[in-house]
Order: sequence, then C-alpha cells, then structure tokens
Amino acid sequence: MKRLGIIFGMSILGTAVLSTVLSFILFQHFSTQQGTPQAEVLPSQLVNYKPTNAKPITFPGDFVSTANKVTPAIVNVGASSGAFSGSNGSGVIVSPNGYIITNYHVISNATRYNITLNNKKEYPARLIGTDPTTDLALLKINATNLPTVAFGNSDEVQVGEWVVAVGNPFNLASTVTAGIVSAKARNINILGEQEYSVESFIQTDAVVNPGNSGGALVNANGELVGINSAILTETGSYEGYSFAIPANLVKKVIEDLRDYGEIKRAVLGVRILDIDSDRARLLGLDDVSGVEIKAIFPNTSASAAGLREGDVILKVNNQSVDSTPELQEQVARYRPGDTISIDFIRDGKRLRKERVRLQELASVDD
Repeated sequence: MKRLGIIFGMSILGTAVLSTVLSFILFQHFSTQQGTPQAEVLPSQLVNYKPTNAKPITFPGDFVSTANKVTPAIVNVGASSGAFSGSNGSGVIVSPNGYIITNYHVISNATRYNITLNNKKEYPARLIGTDPTTDLALLKINATNLPTVAFGNSDEVQVGEWVVAVGNPFNLASTVTAGIVSAKARNINILGEQEYSVESFIQTDAVVNPGNSGGALVNANGELVGINSAILTETGSYEGYSFAIPANLVKKVIEDLRDYGEIKRAVLGVRILDIDSDRARLLGLDDVSGVEIKAIFPNTSASAAGLREGDVILKVNNQSVDSTPELQEQVARYRPGDTISIDFIRDGKRLRKERVRLQELASVDD
C-alpha cells in the first residue's frame, strides 16, 4: 500500500531535501530559519481588513469577477541560496507598498528572494520575518500602488461554502481553481517538529498543485480567507485534499512580523483534551463540545484566572472551540498582555471568566 503523504505545494527548481516524518512524506527544501531582521517603523495599516457579516454566497454562475479581482495581486516567489539552486511558490500582495505573504517553507534557509508580479515585472525582495510554527513568512518589495487582496473573516467561512484558490506557480501568471470548504480546524501534523505549532487548517477540494504554496484562498466575494499551504496525497500531486491557513490567524502573524520582526505568542498555560462522546458522558455534558483542561501550569494565565483541571472550555471571546486546533488558533491570534473571555463548564454549571490576561509563551514552564 502506498504511504499517505502531506506535500507542501511548492515547485522544485533545483536540489530538494526529502524527509520522512512518521508515516507522512514531506517535501521541503530547507530546514532552518534565517536570522530575523530588525523591526522598522512602517505604516500602521498593513492590510485592508474587511470582516463581513454577509452570509456566504450560494452557487455562482461563474468565478470571472472573483478571478479578475484577485489574480493581479498574486505573485510568483522565487527563493535561492548558495547551496541550493532555488525553490518556487506563490505569494499574496496585502499592501499597496509591497508587503507580500507566502509560506515559510517556500523561502526557508534562502538568502535571495525574487518576486514576479502578474504583469511579469520582477523585483528583488527582502525578508521581513518568518514564523515556522504557522508556516508563514512576510516579504517586502520596493514598489507602490500595487493591487492587493482584502482580508475576509475566516471565522465566518462555512463547510460547503464555495472558495477559489489562486496561485502563481512556475511563472504561469496565474492559476485559478474552485471548490468548496470540506472541513475547518484540521490538524494534519505537518508542523509536528515545531514546538507550539498551530495547525487549524481550512480543508478544501479546490485543486492545489506544486507551486501554489503561499497563494490565496478567497471566498466568492474575492476576500482572503486563507493562505494555501499543503496537500494530502499518495502520488505527489493533488488528490482532493488541500489545506489553507485561516486568514484571521494570518493577519495577526504578519502584523507581528511587520511591527516586531518576530512573533509575539501568547498562551493560556494549559494542556487540553478533545471531548468525545464517552468523555462527554463521563463528565455529564449534554453535548459533545468543547475541550477539557487536563493540566494547568503554575504561574500562568489559566492559573491566575482560577481555571481548574476538569473544566471544559466552550468559547474564547464568544468564539466556539470544539477541538484542540480551534483553541490553539483562537489563543494564537492574541499577544501577551491581551485579555480574553472564556466560557466553560464546571461541575455541570456554565461559567464565564472575563478579562483573562494572556502571558508570553516564554513565561510558561513545562
């Protein structure tokens, strides 16, 4: 039987590094992170963030309008170094002055970065910062009046909703494919070697092939709801499963990279367990929902807030969390010092903690 593999959607122009992680096959080019550049004073408004309360659009007649809106802002990302001839992926322009999102695995360990716009113009790029724990990176080119993709609200994406994947692989200018959202908050253990990695992927059946990593997943309105990152495959090419990093998490990460040159990761300070039907029955829960606290680290946000082992967390800032990836994603959107509300069940009673102040990851002692 063929082994089931997870492949980053990145093309290989030269030498590649093949590594096997458990039963998965993971193709990457580089394995170490470059030094983080110093943060600089930059405009405060990085992206045109437009959360919408509109209901998802039903079956469209076509995606012409969506494609016309998005494709000008999708670029090809070339990365190279002295040791490797290069790698190739896609990227998304999110500010008119040249900030570009891509995947960490597209540019990891490279020293030179080249951006080709949809109109074939080429620019050298500099690396602003990377976050291997979410597989994201932020690049910058010296250009103005660039087309951009506006951010949507990935929390509002629904299973069954139409989405469009747009990439710029192999300098083909653009590729546009459509599909539906198959699932949310998927953890496929592709970042398992990264401590405190956050995997809460949007799964779709939109076709994503090598070279599309770092490209855009947009809703039918042309709003960014995810960054395409990986496919699940037995053959090395698309077989119906593609995965995108949720846009709400992407927005926080790239703003950290822009403002600080690194990630400001906040944590709650708990170990958690997903609730299944057996566990719900043992805990006397009416519904199979939430995540159970199995351990609380001392001197952390959770201990200071008075949370206890056995509490079942239902919501973070009024957003439901029904799995470990969902809780990790919600908390990862905030910085140390931010406050959140937590709804939970204790001894059969529904309770709420207001203004739980999050602490920095470095302060948690395992």
